[in-house]
Amino acid sequence: MNNKRVAYQGEPGAYSEAAALEFFGTPITTVACHNFDSVFASVTAGECDYGMIPIENSLAGSIHRNYDLLLRHDLQLVGEYHLRVSHCLLALPESSLTDIRIIHSHPQALAQCESNLRKMNIQQAAEADTAGSARLIREMNNLHAAALASRRAAEVYGLKILIENMEDNPANYTRFLALAPQLAAYIQPINNNQYKTSIVFSLSNTPGSLFKALSVFALRDIDLSKIESRPIPGKTWEYMFYIDFIGHVQDPICERAIAHLQELAPFLRVLGSYPRHKIEEPD
Repeated sequence: MNNKRVAYQGEPGAYSEAAALEFFGTPITTVACHNFDSVFASVTAGECDYGMIPIENSLAGSIHRNYDLLLRHDLQLVGEYHLRVSHCLLALPESSLTDIRIIHSHPQALAQCESNLRKMNIQQAAEADTAGSARLIREMNNLHAAALASRRAAEVYGLKILIENMEDNPANYTRFLALAPQLAAYIQPINNNQYKTSIVFSLSNTPGSLFKALSVFALRDIDLSKIESRPIPGKTWEYMFYIDFIGHVQDPICERAIAHLQELAPFLRVLGSYPRHKIEEPD
């Protein structure tokens, strides 16, 4: 994967960039994109080899925009990565904790550190993102300002970590998906449970249709790890269903489940089969 270009949403030092670096390893070239649409567009156009997008957070839930973009673009999922989101309090190298009068960060980061911030009794300022907050501290050159951001952001912007693990709940993970413009080479699974498959499908709006669709997996003891519904534009109260299940699409049991589902679903698309990434819970 040397010299591969990987697109992500945000600024240098963003958690999405950290996920890309940890998943792909170095050296890679990370490419910052203004929004999620730009990440998908850059991979679709061949400007980047891969994209790294967040799809859900263990505390905040699903990122619906990226579900919609997965359907809109003809890209393949080739991997997943669970990033432990750990917020650090960052300041200029000359600053000390007693100097800080205001803390900048994304509203979600501020909310995830609410209890610890309340104890500090320091003014808070909401910003567009965490990495941008770190960049702001460097640009302002203000000894009395700090940011909540990643350890990676401290490295990028030359800031000092005043406090680590500011988040109130240590079980804070974001699940990222790796995108590629074509099918990855199939690797014969040693154990089918080492793989995960993501699909999207529609159903006729008839009684029992969703029950029948889910039954194709239950009858074959296939473990569903995620189900998400998204409205279909222009069709009131009709939905696309996104499902993740444990197994590889080329495994015979999974193949039969997909074939069975195709008999029920007017539309079905396999988004990708990829190696599972299992979370190592913090102590």
